[in-house]
Amino acid sequence: MSNEPKYHRVLLKLSGEGLMGQQEFGLEPSTVARICKEVKSVHDQGVQISLVIGAGNIFRGVSGAELGIERTSADYMGMLATVINAIAVQSALEGMGVNTRVLSAIPMSTVCEPYIRRRAVRHMERGRVVIFAAGTGNPFFTTDTAAALRAVEMGCDALLKGTQVDGVYNSDPKHNLNAKRFDELSYQDVLSRNLRVMDTSAIALARDNKVPILVFSIHNPGGFSEVVSGGGKYTIIK
Repeated sequence: MSNEPKYHRVLLKLSGEGLMGQQEFGLEPSTVARICKEVKSVHDQGVQISLVIGAGNIFRGVSGAELGIERTSADYMGMLATVINAIAVQSALEGMGVNTRVLSAIPMSTVCEPYIRRRAVRHMERGRVVIFAAGTGNPFFTTDTAAALRAVEMGCDALLKGTQVDGVYNSDPKHNLNAKRFDELSYQDVLSRNLRVMDTSAIALARDNKVPILVFSIHNPGGFSEVVSGGGKYTIIK
């Protein structure tokens, strides 16, 4: 398989849990560094990269609401947690020589730049990695929906979701050894089968704007680079 990129502008969606490594909370530096090396290898191929990172390693709005915190406040807490993750990943990438900008949907000018679409596009055109923080800036919307929205706004060729497994299965492969992996699905398949790849609003947004979603394992060394080049193991939703 050629290393020539098949996709030239992509958005990588990472879960907060993906940054925890073997820990039960927070950030594991070695895991963050390994993921950032994956991003750097793709960046070095000339691919324009943006990221959206979840906050499940720190705080989930839905979980906070279950604890009695008012849902809107809990969601804002989750958005702030994504900023913490974004700054951590920015620091790791810049330590590897990759110019990186964090753009937040909630303005906090002493910490990062505000999200302005044209500015984000310009950063990517100049070869900087862009990390979109604070979700959409609105409660009741997940970081999956934020990822789909930013991928559409940036005119990305594909939305790549880096997960704990190497694609979409008909049941959890960690608990069912006979789970079937799909190579390709339609957006409607995902919605009608309730496969829980991303939330329904994210799938619908990608479908309506014809942005393919590629689901792969972020823990497979070289996996991000392979998928961007059209190889490796993944499920494509289109």
